Amino acid sequence: MRMSKKITVLVFREHSARIQSLSVSTNRIVCLLCLLVTGFAVMIAYVIDYGNLREAHGTAFNIRHKLTLQLEEISHQRRQIQFFANEINKLKSSLSTFHQFEKKIRIISNIEATPESSSLFGIGGPISADMEVNVPVDESHDELLREMHTQLKQVDEATMAQRHGFISLLDYLEEQRSLLSSTPSIWPTDGWISSEFGYRQSPFTGLREFHKGIDIAAVNGQAIFATGDGLITFAGPKGSMGKMIVIDHGHGMVTRYGHLKTLSKKQGDTLKRREVIGFIGLSGRTTGPHLHYEVLVNGIPAKPRAYILD
Repeated sequence: MRMSKKITVLVFREHSARIQSLSVSTNRIVCLLCLLVTGFAVMIAYVIDYGNLREAHGTAFNIRHKLTLQLEEISHQRRQIQFFANEINKLKSSLSTFHQFEKKIRIISNIEATPESSSLFGIGGPISADMEVNVPVDESHDELLREMHTQLKQVDEATMAQRHGFISLLDYLEEQRSLLSSTPSIWPTDGWISSEFGYRQSPFTGLREFHKGIDIAAVNGQAIFATGDGLITFAGPKGSMGKMIVIDHGHGMVTRYGHLKTLSKKQGDTLKRREVIGFIGLSGRTTGPHLHYEVLVNGIPAKPRAYILD
């Protein structure tokens, strides 16, 4: 039988003559070294694995934090989508209100609607249904986004149509305002009618003649007023009419004022209704102080009383 080798260790104690010996077989020493190496290797592996685990934990934490931020951002974006969808619905409602207001004004004013404003939200006229904005935040908003894109295009087209409608309405009302302010609608002076519009017997010849205006008898020197806004196209002597003023009111309307004593305006002056243009006199051929007042529409004499409102 083969004997294992042994290693003997001698131990000397200080201040003692006694010597102790310790014998260990080489097999035991080898086993002990193997255990030590194995334990050291396990410890190193554990340290490395612990380090990897800590690194993996840190990476997972960062990923989880980024994911949380991304989810919060997505939730915020979806809330914004819902907010903008709600604003689009409000804008559509406001446009519909403006459209109804324009229709009422046109009905009251008997103004024909423009082709652009006859239908606000597409062919057929009625406003499209509102978008469903109460979609849960955790659900997809793709369909809502597509609907927003479609309705934004409709709102843009409706806004342009409404703008054109208001512009045409404003132009018409402005024209009507200009027409009303220019129409000769007041008495040109205070007094009494001494000769009406139409056929009469001439006070000078006794023959039947057509009187193109009305004669208003008044006190000599009394003020004469412009009966509407306009532009003086003539101011000065005019044969038997004496000193005369002619006002162009636009829209084909002209007024003429004859037999004035003096003129307070000149040719080229612009006037507002009720401005003083001159004074009652006896200039030209006349039997007494009065104003000869004419209204012409497109060059044809018209009955002045038909235009006087006050």
